[in-house]
Order: sequence, then structure tokens, then C-alpha cells
Amino acid sequence: MTTALLGTGVVLNAPPARAAPAAAVAEGATVVAEKWLDARTVDLTVASPTVGASLPVRVVLPTGYAAQPDRTWPVLYLLQGAHDDYTSWTRETDVVDFLAGQDVLTVMPSSGPTGIPTDWWNYGGAGAPDYETFQVDELMGLLRQKFRAGTNRAVAGVSTGGYGALAFAARHPGTFGAAASYSGILDTTAFGMPTVLNAIVAREQLPPLTLWGSPLLHRDNWNRHNPSAQAAHLKGTKLYVSQGSGLAGGDFDNLEGAVLEGVLWSQAHRFTERLDALDIPAEVHFYSGGAHAWPYWRQEFKASWPTLAAGLGLS
Repeated sequence: MTTALLGTGVVLNAPPARAAPAAAVAEGATVVAEKWLDARTVDLTVASPTVGASLPVRVVLPTGYAAQPDRTWPVLYLLQGAHDDYTSWTRETDVVDFLAGQDVLTVMPSSGPTGIPTDWWNYGGAGAPDYETFQVDELMGLLRQKFRAGTNRAVAGVSTGGYGALAFAARHPGTFGAAASYSGILDTTAFGMPTVLNAIVAREQLPPLTLWGSPLLHRDNWNRHNPSAQAAHLKGTKLYVSQGSGLAGGDFDNLEGAVLEGVLWSQAHRFTERLDALDIPAEVHFYSGGAHAWPYWRQEFKASWPTLAAGLGLS
């Protein structure tokens, strides 16, 4: 999984017209700082009570934002992968240019160092970080106040962000019109997946049990966070799922990424089989080869755009 942690860009002098004051407050979350990178892109620092920390969020405005001050805009969430950060989508893709004329407000929130956007168990103690509530509820409240966000939402993510996209849609039925996963962990209790998730947590020097507890002793909690176990709640959401076979198809320029992609192959099939059993339609792209890497996710995002646009209510 991508490990680069890069900073943001330069600061320009003036934000677009009609931006609300930086002290906007919504549902307990507060924007404590903002840095405009260009006329459409701003980095916010948001103090989140549910996470218990201040987190960075990148927002990209549609090109027509300033010229249409009375309009509200549908919101597209783009979620980071593991061991990466909120800048990954703009660093690794041309998403800013691609979405320029698409009449959508795009938001890229931090999911913390592991990139798993969930409500952590933390041994059942109070004050465990809740990235899910931060992203789904707190952040949306701020976007409504500060950037005229409308009611239509879609969510997409890579790797652990792909998990987040489908988990959000399943755990908050009707909130997202569309959800897309690119090489995501979609059946968290499938063979080998608890080991993968525990390794992600441990790599950030956190105890693995702080995520959702033991996959055996706390199985109910794992199932509550498992997109596959919660798949029945995805009915009515437009879905896009992509996954490569990895090493079997041979991206030998990225051996580690190909191996990891292959590890996720079987559980992705289990998830789509679960959708089939529930008679829930999805656009599915299983492809030979590939790696757990941005060159594949870039093309999958563009392939999924019609699905996301439909969920956002865009023509």
C-alpha cells in the first residue's frame, strides 16, 4: 500500500467568493484553519469531537461555484488508502481536472494513519476515535454550512478507503446514492482478512485489538463493520467494485503490490457473490493481473464515474 506522506501546496492570497468564515461550526466539529492552494482547492483543519483531534480535509470546488452563489452542490467523498493521507487523490490522480466541469463538490478527508475510516473499539473504552462519524456526519454538516453542500452524496475509495466506501453505504442506508471500491477490503472476516487488517494497525504501532476487538471473541462487532455482512443494506445504492487478480496476472514491476492485490482477490469475489445472492445489482470489474497501486485505481475511478455521477444525480 502507498506509504508516501506529502505536504500540501502553496498558499494563494484569496479564496473564492462566498466562502463562510473559518470559525463555522456544525454538529460539534469546528474549522480551525484553512489554506487555499488555488482558486478551487482548500485544505481545512477540522477539530473533531468524535475523533478527539484536529484533522486535515481537502475540498475541491466545482468550476462554477463562485458564479452560482445560490446553488447547492452534490458531494463526492474520495477516501485514502492505508498508510497514506488526505492528499493522495490529488497527488496521484488528475481528479481536480477530471471533475472540473462535473458540478460536484469533492472532499478528501483524513482517515488517520491506518487509513481505516471507522469507529475504533479501543477495548470498549470511552473516547475511542470515531472517523466514521467524523466523515459521515460532522464533516457533512460543515460542508453544508461552509460550501453549500446539497443532499446528494457518493463515496469512493482505494484499498482501506474502498472498505470505507462500502461500509459507509451499508451502515448508513440511503445516505450515499453511489459507492465505489477499488481494491477494497469488502469481506473483513473472510480467510486472511483479519490478519491483513491487524497488520495495517500494527504497522502504525497500534495494538491490533483496538480496531474492532478480537475477530473471534468480538465477532458481532466485526460483523457490524463488515460490508459483506451488512450487504443487505446496500439495496438501492449504485455500486461499483473493481479488483485485480494480482500476481496471477503478473505485474512484476510491482511485486509487493501484485501479491497484496492477489490476497484480496478471493474476498472481493465473496462480496460480489453476496450481492448476487441478495439480488443487489453492481457494476463489477474483475481484471487479470494488476497491483495494489494507483496506476490501476486511476483508470478504475474514471471507469466508475458514470455510476458515481448517477448516484450524485448528475446527468
